[in-house]
Amino acid sequence: MPIKLQKDTEKYLLVSIKRFVAENMDAEIGDLKASLVLEFCVREIGPSIYNQAIADAQVFMKEKVADLGS
Repeated sequence: MPIKLQKDTEKYLLVSIKRFVAENMDAEIGDLKASLVLEFCVREIGPSIYNQAIADAQVFMKEKVADLGS
């Protein structure tokens, strides 16, 4: 299932990607290239980050539930 970003989030991230490239690679990119980078990150990196966040939340919740039993 593909990740769909909200429009405001997508706009923010596109600006952020363009700023990153300008500051760190001494290059300017347009909306199309920034969109391609964002699409790649969401498709390739997003699921790993999401899965790690879920795993971290599960550990956190298990610890909190265990504290209730103490």
